[in-house]
Amino acid sequence: MKVLYIDKKWFLFLSVIYICLLVGGWFMTRPEAVETTGPSTGAKKFEINMVTGEFTSTGDDGKEIEAYRWDPGTIYVPKNEPIKLSIYGVNSKEHPFYIEGTNIKGTVKKGKETVLNLRIKKEGVYRLICTAHHNIKNNGPMVAYIEVH
Repeated sequence: MKVLYIDKKWFLFLSVIYICLLVGGWFMTRPEAVETTGPSTGAKKFEINMVTGEFTSTGDDGKEIEAYRWDPGTIYVPKNEPIKLSIYGVNSKEHPFYIEGTNIKGTVKKGKETVLNLRIKKEGVYRLICTAHHNIKNNGPMVAYIEVH
């Protein structure tokens, strides 16, 4: 009778590989797993949450400096699919805005949620521009980028 001898290092190595394969297989096949890469199936509405933000500082001359922004500053969305864009107003009284290259306009008010149901049919980069803070003179530019792929 022959006995198969496996070195301890090989046994540990093969055990780790086996466990990794089991855990990876479990993650790939569990029903609640959601694919985050690859083409969208269109089964769910693509949802994005943004907020308005403000940075405040004091310059060397003692003068207060402010700048407003959308956060996140860049979002990526699928082309020609339903998108729910929710923007919550945190800073400033209101932020009137438009999305460049579209007919979409609105206003985000402090303490309120503004919800946009969008479907952008053409690939490209669209700017979300706050008209109250559109340049440095007005504590801007407050611009976010919507990349459609």
